[in-house]
Amino acid sequence: MALIKKIRQKTGLAIGVIAVGLIFFLVGGDILSPNSTLLGGTSNKVGEIAGESITYEEYMAAIEEAKFVFQNNTGRSPSDAEMFSIREQAWQALIVERVFQKQYDALGMMVSDAELVDMVQGRNIIPELRQSLTNPETGEFDRSQLIAFLQSLDGAGPEQRAFWAQQEQTFANARLRLKYDNLLATSEFANSKEGRMEHIASNSVADVDLVFIPFYALEDATVEVTDAEIKRYYDANKEKFRVDKAADLEYVRFDMRPSAEDSAAVRDEILRLTEELKGTTQDSVFVLRNSDMRRPFLTVLPGDNLPETLRLNVDEIEAGETYGPFLSSRSTFVSYKITDKFDGTPRMRARHILFGTQGLDDSEKEVVRERARGILAEIKDGLEFAAAAAQYGEDGTSQRGGDLGWFAKEDFVDEFANAVFAARNTGLLNDVVETEYGFHIISVTEMPKSETHKIAVLERELGPSDATRNEAFRNADLFAATANDKKSFEALVEQEGYRRLQANGLAPFSRNLNNLQNAREVIRWAFNDASEGKVSPVFELDDTYVVALLVSRTDEGYASLANVRNEILAQLRNEKKGEKIKEQLAGLESFDAMKEKFDEFASRENVADLRLSSNVLPGVGFAPKAIGAIFGMAEGKIGAPILEENGVIIARVNSRVDAGEIADYTNYQRQLAASSSQRTAYMIMMALEELADVKDFRYKFF
Repeated sequence: MALIKKIRQKTGLAIGVIAVGLIFFLVGGDILSPNSTLLGGTSNKVGEIAGESITYEEYMAAIEEAKFVFQNNTGRSPSDAEMFSIREQAWQALIVERVFQKQYDALGMMVSDAELVDMVQGRNIIPELRQSLTNPETGEFDRSQLIAFLQSLDGAGPEQRAFWAQQEQTFANARLRLKYDNLLATSEFANSKEGRMEHIASNSVADVDLVFIPFYALEDATVEVTDAEIKRYYDANKEKFRVDKAADLEYVRFDMRPSAEDSAAVRDEILRLTEELKGTTQDSVFVLRNSDMRRPFLTVLPGDNLPETLRLNVDEIEAGETYGPFLSSRSTFVSYKITDKFDGTPRMRARHILFGTQGLDDSEKEVVRERARGILAEIKDGLEFAAAAAQYGEDGTSQRGGDLGWFAKEDFVDEFANAVFAARNTGLLNDVVETEYGFHIISVTEMPKSETHKIAVLERELGPSDATRNEAFRNADLFAATANDKKSFEALVEQEGYRRLQANGLAPFSRNLNNLQNAREVIRWAFNDASEGKVSPVFELDDTYVVALLVSRTDEGYASLANVRNEILAQLRNEKKGEKIKEQLAGLESFDAMKEKFDEFASRENVADLRLSSNVLPGVGFAPKAIGAIFGMAEGKIGAPILEENGVIIARVNSRVDAGEIADYTNYQRQLAASSSQRTAYMIMMALEELADVKDFRYKFF
């Protein structure tokens, strides 16, 4: 509880419960799935991390901790779908705890009490906390709410104190992870030779004529691939067919689409409600009671977009008017009432690059100032701002090009805010700006806006009625009861005219069946209860019922020859077709003759500005091998046929302009380094998980 004591000393304020979801930052994005329950079994081991066994009890304790944070953050219990997200957060938190903490300790990384105080109540309050404490009238961050929360702890119970202690640790962990990611991201470097190659690839341009002949120009029957050839290819390329545990399913879906009667009923209802909304003086109360939207009363701040459906259907909105109903992209009917439209606190948008000076003396600060001015000069000369921010920025905005989003003047320290709000147009400020944190290169991206809207949103979902749902279930239930095995499943599909769908290569933790989301229960059935050829019971997904057939299930290792035979057959068949096409092209000396030979299928293209850095050819698709070969051809001469993944390419370079040497490749080096640094955080996580040899058996339980 060190932070509680420190804040009391600094502010004389007590600590209250402040709900912030920084676990989302630590462990990644939201992953949704239906609720799960523990299946039977004798082992309580849910996985291994860095050689340590993780027991079911330990994992459940981590889940309860994450659930506690969620409840304090939202003021409610998680839904079935949100519980899967919480379980995933808990698992990732265990990985972070065991893997990253060792890295922090080895590097001597820490977060000081003073830094934590600044994050909670100083000038750099973390964004998640700002979003949680907004004034509902203005939509702006309300420091008075923060003070009120902080003053409430003396009378708070132990549960609230425990929650804050947990938040304290979450803040520290999040900041440590950010420091660690930035440390490695900013260590990305490209040398001058790499910069030179990037310059050559980006600036070497050719004018090219080409003919493309797809493999399907020849019938499959024109080539023969033997079982022995398939077996030789499999044996020689076995690593290509390494697989994790996977399952192949076939399934039939029985959709619960709203009928015409269902749609008419919803439209009649929202028309009636829209008329009531027009006449009511209690807009927010009305939409809270009648809208299917979670947050039906919106405050749209200056710079933020109005709801998409409103923007697409109304050119000029007026206060007091009601618009709609409209059919939205989410298949809902929606109406809007503009409760108020007024000039609020002006907001601008800018991006910056911070060169930190905290802890430096005056002479050292001058060195940093000159360095910042040097980078500013390079940006004025053409260096891309986002690349410079990623390379030199020393705060959390560096990895998003320095973008600060929309902000009010009081959101930032005076020196920074005054400089930005004094700008008369967008673009770079002429000189660096000094604040207590360091020197900033600033680019104004949007001028001040003050127009603020309060909008009541009445939305009703266009869904199936109970009668429509019952009819779909009866059909699915009859199908599941009649189909007993693979043979009867396929026969019934054909007899009833259903569409048989495939979902191949499903992993144990998959949660979707193709485009069907929240299908976790189906996947769990496939890996726990099912055997090959078994037909499932009826599963209810969001808007459909599903009956599945387990076609096959493989363990971790190599896919069997039988499972990959068709893939190999297609590969070898195309290779032989390619050779046959090359034989038929032999002796033909013009593109016209080549195209005529395969006239029905061949295409002819001219690419006037093909660059060496490209990997796609118009009319062909992905063709990096062909592009590389083209830039090695002599001008004016038709080259040899090139076999790509989907056909044969014959090209002629009409003219080529090779990139010349330049004195300095620094900009290209920076672009390469910036591009690499953007992938760093994800790659770090993947690499450390691999090194920790994480083994995940949770699919047996959830």
